[in-house]
Amino acid sequence: MSQLEEVEGIILSVRNHRENDRLVKIFTNRFGKRMFFVKGTRKPNSKLKAAILPFTKANYIADIRDSGLCFLRDAKEVVHYSAMQKDIFLNAYATYVLGLADAALEDAIVDSALFHKIEMTLIDIDEGYDPEIMVNIFEVQILPYFGVAPELRGCVSCGTTEGTFDYSSSYGGLLCQKHWHLDEHRYHASPRAIHFLRIFSRLNLDQLGEIKVKEETKKELRVLLDMIYEESVGIKLKSKSFIDQMYTWGDMLLQRQEKPTDFQ
Repeated sequence: MSQLEEVEGIILSVRNHRENDRLVKIFTNRFGKRMFFVKGTRKPNSKLKAAILPFTKANYIADIRDSGLCFLRDAKEVVHYSAMQKDIFLNAYATYVLGLADAALEDAIVDSALFHKIEMTLIDIDEGYDPEIMVNIFEVQILPYFGVAPELRGCVSCGTTEGTFDYSSSYGGLLCQKHWHLDEHRYHASPRAIHFLRIFSRLNLDQLGEIKVKEETKKELRVLLDMIYEESVGIKLKSKSFIDQMYTWGDMLLQRQEKPTDFQ
């Protein structure tokens, strides 16, 4: 069975198929993730070519099928997130966001809330918000989709919401300083990183204001979230590996700039 529908969708991935066609995975607001067959889009005169570029959102006219491939017929109100289409670094962060969203949800599962999170995260990155921070916020807020719902409101042992905390994977959330003794393998994360982790967990992306985070704190957040994902989620996407390489390039460049030059 199939039905012709107009759906709002965000391009997740595109790959070539046969000589002139493409297979496009789209996260739709009404039918979840679906794989679409798009005929003839590798030809120069294809009317759908621009509508299935990476980092694109549109209203798609599609033949939705209960099983197998769906078929894309047309598109309107096409929006390109142009900054990330042109910038390799923004491209990497956005690709990671889309990869996480793809990994977090099975195909055909409808989740309008997640669709909205993806859309707002891409918009904010495209409009110039710090991409590292936007990725961190998305990483924190998408954790429950991987079956990981850490207690970040307060201490998992006594419930206090004030004081100094650390993260415990064994206890599934925060421990206050009085209960650090319960887990000798707690993360020993900095108070600043924990502070932002808690903020990110409850931020409303529709009301996001300016967020300024020091570079040192961003590194601490990266370490903390990497540990949570490694221990509790267990996935490492290629796009995340590329981002890690970018940080290495940045550190090498900084060291080179700071190194004094001897003139003989």
